[in-house]
Amino acid sequence: MTATQYMKKGQVIFHEGNRSDYAFIIEDGQVEVSRKRKDGNVEVIDILGKNEVFGEIGMIDGGPRSATATALESSKVTLISRSDINAMARKDPKVWLPFVKALSARLRRSTTKEKKYLRNANLVRQS
Repeated sequence: MTATQYMKKGQVIFHEGNRSDYAFIIEDGQVEVSRKRKDGNVEVIDILGKNEVFGEIGMIDGGPRSATATALESSKVTLISRSDINAMARKDPKVWLPFVKALSARLRRSTTKEKKYLRNANLVRQS
């Protein structure tokens, strides 16, 4: 099922650990993606805007949400279900392209963050 939802500023779209039946496309607004670290603090993973996709990992693999998504401002999002994506992909596999691009961008950003962290850790050790 594809549907549109309107989110108020501060509204949680989904929580880390929730079931993952849908991915979301931001039509308008901004969404913060965060997760709770082992020390209990919240880490902001990303801030997403118009035309960006989120929630795709759980939709693809069926696992629980790996993060929490919160509207940073009044936002409009389109929900896309796993069954709708699969049905569309049978007709045109290119439907997966936005999800692959989103995953690739996140992987690239996390790799860059990891390299930066390791560089900083090595500088601290050398001091």
